[in-house]
Amino acid sequence: MYRAVTRDIEVTVEPNFLPERSSVENRQYFWSYTIVITNSGTETVQLRTRYWLIIDATGRQQEVRGEGVVGEQPVLAPGERFEYTSGVPLPTASGFMSGRYQMVSETGERFEIDVPTFSLDSPADGKRVLN
Repeated sequence: MYRAVTRDIEVTVEPNFLPERSSVENRQYFWSYTIVITNSGTETVQLRTRYWLIIDATGRQQEVRGEGVVGEQPVLAPGERFEYTSGVPLPTASGFMSGRYQMVSETGERFEIDVPTFSLDSPADGKRVLN
């Protein structure tokens, strides 16, 4: 599990390789990732936009921007959490994702929170290197 905290808002990510949606022969690899956003602060906030940077094993980068997540712009009161699962395909057996969400407070202040960088690894990626 990967974790980041910005302004008392915690974001955790758990990626999961999906072999049933992947095809090594066709160089198509697919992961799901489950994200939990927990508001540990004292103010109500709303997630407005998302930004993703997706990098495959060859270094190819893709940027994704959009409104909300999975069609929603959740409002989180203090102590509340929002969980969703989405997915990402890559042409390589491994990669990384990082991102951020734009939030807005109940007073109208806009700010960004970090999504932790997380690794996308598949069993087909036999060349694992530890730093």
